[in-house]
Amino acid sequence: MDEEYEVIVLGTGLKECILSGLLSVDGVKVLHMDRNDYYGGESTSLNLNQLWKKFRGEEKAPEHLGASRDYNVDMMPKFMMGNGKLVRTLIHTDVTKYLSFKAVDGSYVFVKGKVQKVPATPMEALKSPLMGIFEKRRAGKFFSFVQEYDEKDPKTHNGMDLTRVTTKELIAKFGLDDNTIDFIGHAVALHTNDQHLHQPAFDTVMRMKLYAESLARFQGTSPYIYPLYGLGELPQAFARLSAVYGGTYMLNKPECKVEFDEEGKVTGVTSEGETAKCKKVVCDPSYLPNKVRKIGRVARAIAIMSHPIPNTNDSHSVQVIIPQKQLARKSDMYVFCCSYSHNVAPKGKFIAFVSTDAETDNPQTELKPGTDLLGPVDEIFFDMYDRYEPVNEPALDNCFISTSYDATTHFETTVADVLNMYTLITGKQLDLSVDLSAASAAEE
Repeated sequence: MDEEYEVIVLGTGLKECILSGLLSVDGVKVLHMDRNDYYGGESTSLNLNQLWKKFRGEEKAPEHLGASRDYNVDMMPKFMMGNGKLVRTLIHTDVTKYLSFKAVDGSYVFVKGKVQKVPATPMEALKSPLMGIFEKRRAGKFFSFVQEYDEKDPKTHNGMDLTRVTTKELIAKFGLDDNTIDFIGHAVALHTNDQHLHQPAFDTVMRMKLYAESLARFQGTSPYIYPLYGLGELPQAFARLSAVYGGTYMLNKPECKVEFDEEGKVTGVTSEGETAKCKKVVCDPSYLPNKVRKIGRVARAIAIMSHPIPNTNDSHSVQVIIPQKQLARKSDMYVFCCSYSHNVAPKGKFIAFVSTDAETDNPQTELKPGTDLLGPVDEIFFDMYDRYEPVNEPALDNCFISTSYDATTHFETTVADVLNMYTLITGKQLDLSVDLSAASAAEE
């Protein structure tokens, strides 16, 4: 271990594994360490016995729930947008050869006390029970504007500069009502609160276009995809990628201590009496607790069920977003469900999650609007975890720290953090338009 590396990555959470893979592909000499003897960190995937031990403190789960090994319960479950940045990153790095994906059945929103399918195209808007007949026409016109909008073609801008017009002003031009604004902002554009209404509309329009493109790409009933056997496969796939490009992996390295010089710049990492020197450290907040601050908590429920979530058209995999306004909250609540169809549970079993930014200390009561949508459950676990963000200045100490996972059940915020960190570390933007597998095939 007494070698010199350009970058040492601490923790094998998804963010850290993506970064170590990307840096290795760039030819950076990477050492990747984790204090745990398993991949995934906070975003790991547990079998049934591991889940039982974590939440019930008992070694074995009841037998009636099926074989422990048939469960792959993701601790941070998130669906991927079919045409989103994570999928582009997977294709860009050719990690897709290590993984199999399957489309997610349903994308729903909770509005006016009911679970409803999210309409995302002018045609779906016309059929949706979310809106009355006149509202459908207005929404259809708005969706058509969004679909046709092209940043480079002023003829599609309707005389508006979307970098200046706010989302609220844009929506007012189409005369949409509050519930429509709610589901568009939260369930299509995937904003986590209502701040977007007062910000330039360009971001919201591009997010809506991404939703529609993702829906079209897989021609399914939702814009999302999810790996077979769950997200636990993802960190390992990026770890393999890193190894192929010369990265070194060490699991089960206790007390990874980051070393600094007199100026406060990182010089290396010590574990078990050995020090590996490096110029930069990339890690999750738990490895440098004095360089992060707490920004909130996430409340979550994990349920094992024997049926799909009611009112979701018997979807075996589904996301339901409950916009903050529907519950008079400060942030949205997310319901996620996956099942044996994605090989994350034995046949006939479904795994559901309900999560939100905690506003109280009582997850059971706070999550009730979400858990009430699940129907009868076989088992349910409640949990809270703290979220942290970095407060250091990477230019001064060369430490690049990820932000804790949020309550959302989709990956767009996670990948934004990764791509931002990549730019901070390397000084360049990751060009996701380049297909690395095509480039490597050309080299051969």
